[in-house]
Order: sequence, then C-alpha cells, then structure tokens
Amino acid sequence: MSDERFVHAWLLRLDSAWRRRSLDERQADMDAFCAASERISQGVLQRSYSTIGLRTEGEVLLWRMAERMEDVEETAAHLLSAGIGKWMTPALSMLGLTRPSQYVRRPTSQEQNLFGGAASRYLVIYPFVKSVDWYLSPAADRQEVMKGHMRVGHRYPQVRQLLAYSFGLDDQEFIVAYETDDLIAFQDLVRELRETESRRATIRDTPIVTAIYRPLGEILQLLSGVEQ
Repeated sequence: MSDERFVHAWLLRLDSAWRRRSLDERQADMDAFCAASERISQGVLQRSYSTIGLRTEGEVLLWRMAERMEDVEETAAHLLSAGIGKWMTPALSMLGLTRPSQYVRRPTSQEQNLFGGAASRYLVIYPFVKSVDWYLSPAADRQEVMKGHMRVGHRYPQVRQLLAYSFGLDDQEFIVAYETDDLIAFQDLVRELRETESRRATIRDTPIVTAIYRPLGEILQLLSGVEQ
C-alpha cells in the first residue's frame, strides 16, 4: 500500500427488533454478514470491535483502512445489504487519511502502526479539532509544543497511536486512535497529556469511543443471544 491510506471508523447500531426474529433467521443473518465481511478483505483491511453496553449509539465498531475511498464506500454498501447489516444503521462515521507527520521525521513503533501485527485488546478513537490560533502560530513554536506532547507519549510504550488527517474530507480535523492492552496506563497517559502545553489548542476531542477487540462472528453472537 502507499503511504496515504484512507482510514474509516464506523460505528453501527443494531435495530432491537432483530432479536425477535427466529433463531434460524438470526443465524442466517449473522452468517451472511460475516461472509460479506470476508469477501471485502482484499480491498479493505478491517478489524471489528464490540461497544456493546459501552456506547448508547451503537454496538459494532468497524475500524477500516483502504487505498481508495471508493473501496470504503462500496464495501460499506455490501455490508449494509447483507444479512444482519439490513438491520443496522451507521451511528458514527469518521474518514481520514494517513499522512507523514509534519512533527515527526521518523515515526517510532508506537505511531502509524495500528493495522500491523496482532491487534491489542482495546481501541480508543475520537475526533480532534484544534484552534485557529494553533495554525496561525509560528511553525517553530508548534514544533516545540509537540515535542513536549510526544515526550509524554513515549513514556507509555504499551500504548500505540495512529493519527489520520481529516481536514477537507470530514467534519473533524483528525481521527485520533489508540490501541492498548492496558486501559489504566492509557488513562494515565491521557491525564499527563492534559497537563501539556498542547492542550491549550484543543477545541474538541469527543465523542470518545472505547471498544473491545473481538472477531466479528463473536460480536454478532453476543448481540443475538444464540449460544455458540
């Protein structure tokens, strides 16, 4: 893949009426959705996460990456038309591009690495918007502020980050995503970052979606109440 890749965070909400379908109908719907997900794997890298009981907006978070925006669009259409997908409504959608950072010349293994290797247990994603004053301040001043921000992040090697650029493509300016097996360490990281100079430039960084990594079939089984 090229350095510039489209990243798509997609939170889906299941219609509660689906649970009143017969057991056979629910199983067929789940099978069809999983089969559609497997068919799209050549055009889109996709990981599935559960937000069951964690967010009121939805239950299934699909974290996706593709070289072409058309692949994001077409595979989304395939999923929504397959099985249980017909009973799902997108509750949150964020689109961005991975681009080389203007503040980091050589990204470490903590950065831009969320689709490589094994998935961590938890994924935390949120939109991010900075102030106008931030962009109008001298580049050298911004670089110095970001050094302090990154210095804190490097003290938490158990937390990996991906930053996708959304300005011009979506409502937010960035998608910020963190992957970790240790949510306590992640919260400690966020608390420290709140005390850095970079926090002054933050306009918006919500909603924060915390999700648990699970195979797609497992998430659907949990939603259905059908025993495996």
